[in-house]
Amino acid sequence: MSDLQIGLILLGIVLILLVLIFNWWQDRRVRKQMQEQFPERDDDPLLGSASAAQHARREPALGPTLSAAQSDPGASGNDDDPAEVDPATEVVIDISFAQPVPSDQLHAATQTIRRVGTKPVRIFAEKDGGGHRARLRPNENYASMQLAVLLANRNGALTEIEWSELWSIAQGIAQRFDGSMEGPEQHEVVERAKRLDAVCAELDAMVGLALQLPGALTVNEVSRVLEEAGFLMHGPQLAWMSEQGIPRFTALFNGRLPGEVQSAGVDRIELVLDLPNSPADDQAFSRMASVGRHLAANLDAELLDDQGRPVGDGMDQAIDQQLHERYRQLEEAGFVAGELRTSRLFS
Repeated sequence: MSDLQIGLILLGIVLILLVLIFNWWQDRRVRKQMQEQFPERDDDPLLGSASAAQHARREPALGPTLSAAQSDPGASGNDDDPAEVDPATEVVIDISFAQPVPSDQLHAATQTIRRVGTKPVRIFAEKDGGGHRARLRPNENYASMQLAVLLANRNGALTEIEWSELWSIAQGIAQRFDGSMEGPEQHEVVERAKRLDAVCAELDAMVGLALQLPGALTVNEVSRVLEEAGFLMHGPQLAWMSEQGIPRFTALFNGRLPGEVQSAGVDRIELVLDLPNSPADDQAFSRMASVGRHLAANLDAELLDDQGRPVGDGMDQAIDQQLHERYRQLEEAGFVAGELRTSRLFS
């Protein structure tokens, strides 16, 4: 091998080392900037307390329209929006823009993002010059944004495919606006999702009663009887409401919501207490059972438990105590029954 060849090889090695050193320095500089803007938490949010979540960074959700002030009463002028990311149940990908992005352009790039697979996605934006937004506002520019996806719900833990889909979406936005992105490693996200899903599986509970009618009635007839007894329409549900305006339990007709029944008649009514989505109640079961007995008398129906056995009068208190314990376990885990963040998780 000639001296010229050896020299060219050494020169090539030096150039490669210079490129590697430059890339390392560039990556370190970008990471430092991102960490200054979005500081990392030292504790694991899943294992932290509810108070730890309250002190987490505030990251606003991006809404479907630009008229943010109308949909968010707490937002006015340059005030920060009150909505925050939930670090115990969501994982975030941060996107930092090379130049501030106008709200109309960012809205156009993100308006179709709602979920990946079975997991809802919330979008957050940081205003140029400081301040976070729960909704994009007209005539503003944004220095960065975040995509927050739910780690688990009743469809299971966030999967590798769902996380990869969100990562691909983030890459597309970063490329569109000449930005950089940062997020946790896939294996870390999947493990967090599995841990949260396991916790939720231990805490989840539904309790049901059934009214077996002697014959079929129309949907309108059954709805009228339930509304006369005190049920109210709550979205698509026919619900027995709490003082907080949250359903304590709901009614299904032949296993379906009232508006989804396609058969000519209804011969079975199910009362369902969805524990994580109903407010804590020391008499959760006995209250539902009392309503069930009242309806059974009015409809000449038989009241059955979820095993198809007749409901006796002596079981109410024991089941109340079991549900009270489950409510307590939920709260100890940082999820208050009936609250919005709990309902997102148990949906």
